[in-house]
Amino acid sequence: MGTPDFSVNALLSLAKYKNFNVSLVVTQPDRPKGRGKKLASSPVKKAAQKLGLEIFQPEDINSKKSIEKLLSLKPDFFVVAAFGQILSQTILNIPKIYPINIHASLLPKYRGSSPIQTAIANMDTKSGVTTMVMAKGLDTGDILFSTSTPISQNDTAQDLHDTLSLLGANLILKTIEGVLDSRVKPTPQDHSRASHVKMLKKNDGKINWNQSARQICAHINAMTPWPGAFTMLDDKRIKIFKAEPASHAITRKTDHDTTYEPGMIYQCDKQGIHVATGDGNLTILELMGSSGKRLQAFQFLNGHKINPPAKFNL
Repeated sequence: MGTPDFSVNALLSLAKYKNFNVSLVVTQPDRPKGRGKKLASSPVKKAAQKLGLEIFQPEDINSKKSIEKLLSLKPDFFVVAAFGQILSQTILNIPKIYPINIHASLLPKYRGSSPIQTAIANMDTKSGVTTMVMAKGLDTGDILFSTSTPISQNDTAQDLHDTLSLLGANLILKTIEGVLDSRVKPTPQDHSRASHVKMLKKNDGKINWNQSARQICAHINAMTPWPGAFTMLDDKRIKIFKAEPASHAITRKTDHDTTYEPGMIYQCDKQGIHVATGDGNLTILELMGSSGKRLQAFQFLNGHKINPPAKFNL
């Protein structure tokens, strides 16, 4: 059971492994997408079609029809990775052995729907993947296996997503083999250490220039590619894809005794767009304006002249 790109590697891994048989792929129904609002298949559905696997796309996984369908297969396991629907206890009871979830964090840290973005925004030095026995609560089930990976200061949510997707694909094989060999036993989570993260919305990408340069750069990385980090300049939305803390210090006042407040653009040059923050300064390297094209800062400035001092809206 899975829907987005994150789930595809796990499906491919299971389908290619000679000891396992994928009897069914469950994914979300086709949804309208793009400006034309044409129905589009999920990445998991597209992968399953290439593999020649049976596909089931219920609007409600907990419906009577869905229950009957899943019961008829007499499955040993469910493998769930970012499916997008909450499974009822009736559904969770169907597998003979376990319903297993692949979660993109080191549980009990970051239960919920945005663990990748949160880890980067919080400037964590590592993340990972956990497999767990699914329970009715949100990511509260007993842990089976986990594996970690470092996070660099330059990693975006897309970078970490791709790394964790591959880790999850390997971990699910180790998990199922370990369960079948009785080498892996469920271990209860320490619920006192749990943290929860929310589902992101578009407005969560808004940049708070009162934060430090390091925090803002981490926020930009966390929001890339979705929902996208953005700010406003002259009532126009500017999307920022890449920035770095400035290596140089600036004088907090100009010759005209104007304070460089957070969000103030104090210099534009071939290196980028230099902005003051709540603590330190940063240089914007890649951004997008109303043209809808992702541009390097010098390219953007060729068509969008900025005369410092100018200020991004807080």
